[in-house]
Amino acid sequence: MLQRRIDDHAPPSREAVREAQDIFYKHLKRVGLKHTEQRDTILRAFLETRDHLSTDELFRLARKKDPKIGFTTVYRTMKLLAECGLASEVSFHDGVARYEHEVNRRSHHHMVCTSCGVSVEFFLPEVGKLEEEIGHKYRFDVTRHTFQIYGICEDCRKKAAVRRA
Repeated sequence: MLQRRIDDHAPPSREAVREAQDIFYKHLKRVGLKHTEQRDTILRAFLETRDHLSTDELFRLARKKDPKIGFTTVYRTMKLLAECGLASEVSFHDGVARYEHEVNRRSHHHMVCTSCGVSVEFFLPEVGKLEEEIGHKYRFDVTRHTFQIYGICEDCRKKAAVRRA
């Protein structure tokens, strides 16, 4: 899947990565699982990218660092990272579950082209304000939200216009 980012944040700092590791290790302990080198490798591989990664894509990245890592280990580790708030699962029009990291990320949203699959991240503070207003109006303690806009990107519109001409 192609991606474009409207993003003004740098990748996580070393300190942020250490914080993420600490959160992850505490979560593992809380759920009665061991901290392993493979889980650590998967976490680092995940945090090194800023893309929306499918489990398959992350599996390929992690295998470059440790060829012994199995797909099931990656799958289960991503579920654990989502449980402890370090990752969130997003699904676009193709039905493939992807993960994006939540380390030092501000709230953002997605526009997805239903023709070519490009995903554009954007930041709009008004959506956060609207979230608060809706939560207040309906007496709802909002903890998170997702907002995705689907349509046809400029490139695909241009290609379609050329074909029609």
